Amino acid sequence: MPKYTFVVLTNPVAGKEDEYNSWYNGQHIPDVLNIPGLVCAQRFKVADTQMGGATSKHKYLALYEIETIDLAGVLKELAARRGTADMVLSDAIDMNTVNAFVFEPVAEKVQAKDVKRPRRAG
Repeated sequence: MPKYTFVVLTNPVAGKEDEYNSWYNGQHIPDVLNIPGLVCAQRFKVADTQMGGATSKHKYLALYEIETIDLAGVLKELAARRGTADMVLSDAIDMNTVNAFVFEPVAEKVQAKDVKRPRRAG
């Protein structure tokens, strides 16, 4: 079955970060995972240390794994549920800054333990 990664970048409304995190973890993720085809989710917060001092306009990242033969149908159902009793939205999320994209794999996962690393000259 085809697998996809749904990447969602978000921010809380100023002053509502605790409410945002409580809603996202306790309400939103379970609501999303009730959609057939969505199999798991994990959230992240941008780290203080970034490569080259880069900054992000998004503070939070959610990764959802999707397994389906009908990606368009899953996304249609996700959109249909948004803002209903099946997917309650919170005023603690800044909807003006949400970005979401679906990615499909182009290669298998590579584990560091499986990579033969040549010794480099110092």
